[in-house]
Amino acid sequence: MAIDVCFPNIMDMSISTNMEGSSMLEKDGTSERRKYKRLPIELHLEVDEVFKQDYVVIKDLNASVSVFDISRNGIGFISEASLPLGYYFRGRINLGDNDFFYVVIQIVRAHMGENESKLYGAEFVGLAPFLADKVDKYEKKLNGK
Repeated sequence: MAIDVCFPNIMDMSISTNMEGSSMLEKDGTSERRKYKRLPIELHLEVDEVFKQDYVVIKDLNASVSVFDISRNGIGFISEASLPLGYYFRGRINLGDNDFFYVVIQIVRAHMGENESKLYGAEFVGLAPFLADKVDKYEKKLNGK
């Protein structure tokens, strides 16, 4: 099965941080506030399969994923693999100190990074509020509170 991956043109987009630390996505001079703050994290995931509704499954991917940020809504990650937009995968998010949760993640954005790597944005799907609260707890740990 051949997979076409679309990498949108994002040359006119950038992310900035305002004085309060909130991230903003800027495109063509307009700004959109992010709903949740992005937090740095170093996390490694292995993606063996991705799936879509209607039982469409792509198996044996063996894709390594390096997560570089997390929010209550999702993750940002880098991979050398070409992963299709709109597909889902399962992951174990480890926030350290034996604090982790399992989640379904949907790939929603992708663009080319440096050295043939691809940068992805993915959203948590159906994450229970008490699990999203773990990300808030992680932020407090980062801030030393």
